[in-house]
Amino acid sequence: MNLDVLAIGELLADLVTEDYVNDLREAKSFHIYQGGSPANVCSNLHWRCVKAALVSCVGNDGGGEMIIDTLRKTGLTTQYIYRSDVQPTSLVLVGRSKGTPDFIAYRMADLYIPAVDDQLVQSAQVIHTCAFALSKEPARGHILQALHRAKAQQKSISVDWNYAPEIWQETGQDVFTEVVSLRPLLKVSMDDVCRFTGQHLSIEEARTFLSGFHAKELAHTCGKDGVWYREDDQPWTFKPADMVKEVVDSTGAGDAFWSGFLSAFLQQKTTHECIGEALRLAGRKVQHMGPLYVNA
Repeated sequence: MNLDVLAIGELLADLVTEDYVNDLREAKSFHIYQGGSPANVCSNLHWRCVKAALVSCVGNDGGGEMIIDTLRKTGLTTQYIYRSDVQPTSLVLVGRSKGTPDFIAYRMADLYIPAVDDQLVQSAQVIHTCAFALSKEPARGHILQALHRAKAQQKSISVDWNYAPEIWQETGQDVFTEVVSLRPLLKVSMDDVCRFTGQHLSIEEARTFLSGFHAKELAHTCGKDGVWYREDDQPWTFKPADMVKEVVDSTGAGDAFWSGFLSAFLQQKTTHECIGEALRLAGRKVQHMGPLYVNA
């Protein structure tokens, strides 16, 4: 199979509150969706007619079957979704929000993503993962091995550094440094920077922090305040967020943004054009409840 994008990371069940909540203590009822950032990116890319596949692990249980069936319905292959007879399917409780959603992650089968076959890595143009997937072993080691093999094969590496300290047992600094040394296409949100540094930074301060790292292309997303981006070590450029009628649900907006970026990148568009497409898809996502590809 020749792929445009191979994503390696979590496939899980997102339980999103029916009502808007400030934190999950206010939750009364939930709606269940297929979740996991790399899985969302794959589904979005497939909707965009990009050939994408996901390597992940779910439990050999009803929850796993449900979300695998959702992938099938979107048209994605489930050939590389492994099933654990020991660990149940991972799930995340998410507070529906117009801003940064509150969440609680229950990490189980997603930690046991196996080593990725070298021929599968070789078959793709872009290898994508995220900080959530890199947060714990043994999945981390297997994903990093795949990224290093991809780098040796001169593939493009894509990373969404969706960092959250509660799912890491350490700071994540060593992993971040190793990932950035591969010169990836890198997405880091304003929330990610603040959580990663443990500081309440301004956008300018966050941008100064990120200037110390040298990615091939770096997008610093700031929600309604737009995005700052740079290519290699060129100066930062700003692009405002698209105007939307109403923010209905922000869950998955970052995945929509990066799906737009990657789809344009694969078409060899300029960085400015990639960012424009990313903002367009993120704006489209936040105006609907649920996954981008469902509401398209």
